[in-house]
Amino acid sequence: MEVLNASDAKREFGELLLKAQSAPVGINKNGKPVAVMVSAKEYEQLQALQEAALKVEIDAGLEDIKQGNISDGHNVINRLRQRL
Repeated sequence: MEVLNASDAKREFGELLLKAQSAPVGINKNGKPVAVMVSAKEYEQLQALQEAALKVEIDAGLEDIKQGNISDGHNVINRLRQRL
């Protein structure tokens, strides 16, 4: 992944937009990574992956509820206290 410092990214923003269409471009400020620019298509794909992962976790939680694999808050707190 190509990485630019923030001032270069600002100065070459048009070029940065073109580069981001083909591959992610990292942006550093004061030598530290602060952002990554990606194409709109890649962003949409990332969002879809996140939504799919969240749906899997929600479905697993709902299945736990159906099977009775739940604990009330007091039991959870008591188990945590016992660990300490």
